[in-house]
Amino acid sequence: MKNQQSLGYIMLLTLVATLGGLLFGYDTAVISGAEKSIQAFLIDSLNLSSLAHGATVSSALIGCIIGGAISGLFASRLGRKKSLIVAAVLFFISALGSGQPEFLFFTKGKVTLGLLYTFNLYRIIGGIGVGLASAISPMYISEIAPAHIRGRLISFNQFAIIFGMLVVYFVNWSIAKGQSMEWINSIGWRYMFMSEAIPASIFGLLLFFVPETPRYLAMHNQNEKALSILERINGVERAQTILNDIKTTVQQSSGKLLSYGWKVIVIGILLSVFQQFVGINVALYYAPRIFESMGAAKDASMLQTIVMGLINVVFTVVAILTVDKWGRKPLLITGSIGMAFGMIAIGMLSFFNIIGISTLVFIIIYTASFMMSWGPICWVLIGEIFPNKIRGRAIAIAVAVQWAANYFISSTYPAMMEFSGGLTYLFYGVMSILSALFVWKMIPETKGKTLEEMEDLFKKN
Repeated sequence: MKNQQSLGYIMLLTLVATLGGLLFGYDTAVISGAEKSIQAFLIDSLNLSSLAHGATVSSALIGCIIGGAISGLFASRLGRKKSLIVAAVLFFISALGSGQPEFLFFTKGKVTLGLLYTFNLYRIIGGIGVGLASAISPMYISEIAPAHIRGRLISFNQFAIIFGMLVVYFVNWSIAKGQSMEWINSIGWRYMFMSEAIPASIFGLLLFFVPETPRYLAMHNQNEKALSILERINGVERAQTILNDIKTTVQQSSGKLLSYGWKVIVIGILLSVFQQFVGINVALYYAPRIFESMGAAKDASMLQTIVMGLINVVFTVVAILTVDKWGRKPLLITGSIGMAFGMIAIGMLSFFNIIGISTLVFIIIYTASFMMSWGPICWVLIGEIFPNKIRGRAIAIAVAVQWAANYFISSTYPAMMEFSGGLTYLFYGVMSILSALFVWKMIPETKGKTLEEMEDLFKKN
């Protein structure tokens, strides 16, 4: 009975933390339904280029880079819990501000460069929230999860990201369904952004009812509180042993970033780079536009995006069920091979101007391969590979690099497609092949190891 109560408590904490992932997905994907309206309302009205359009669609990623970069400082100074509360507030402000960028300073409906900058500023504020949540939600889960189910629990964060995307795809479709493009371009896109205020409010309120992580408490000499939480999670017998291990690892390290060598930092950075350079966010941000280019009508393109979102959820569940059984490396390599196959096929079809159901099939193969591998498992590894004393700063570096890579890939996509669609997709396919080689050569298997055992793993390599 104690074990059941313990598991229920762990799942409750994980559920609250993964709402940060849901908002991460919601905020980054809400633009997919609104980007054509933003182009019509802001970019075309000001006679700006495709580069300005790409930069505006991707502007939240600037905030993500900032949020990722400062996440280590926030996690170390404020703690994991309070940092997530800050993220929830930023999500709320961004949702309302992005939907009503004219508020206080501009005349509604009158488009100026100042209004464009203000819209981008609100998107950047939300991006900072995403950057914080993307680093600290998996960090929180990794620090409360028992070793034997840690991979599965952190993978729930990716499930929440994809579920958040699916929810907003459905919300966007519901808002646009049956409406004229004129209404969507003037009003509908505002509802899409403002809808995020609801989950942001729920996330912020629930965070007041969860504890700080035991590893953060132990590192700040709050051993009694840490022990109490560890007992509830792991049972009385295991709790004291885990607390002693945490205290030992903290004492063994100077706390300098390279205390454990360069390899673990480089692995974290390359994991982040490859997760983005395979091109996944191009498929997520521009999904309706991609489907419309394949001949789908406006409503149908958003509906196809929902179908893709459902497939993403299904294959993320595959990763959740297998990550602690099969291990991290086999899933990553398998996913890389599937992504390479899908993207290279799309590139070849593009060269021959073949657009139809075959293109949709290969997009699904590509995204499904990502969702069962690099989507969740990159976050699992980033959450677990770094030693206790440097975890906050090391995750901050990895996440900031990830969002920088995301911004580069997403903002250059429109210009790359103007040059050559086939070469664009082949580039992502080549990156997928390189990602498989990287995993094979550099990633150690971390399945079943405690966070403290991970330190010895990297000392030996």
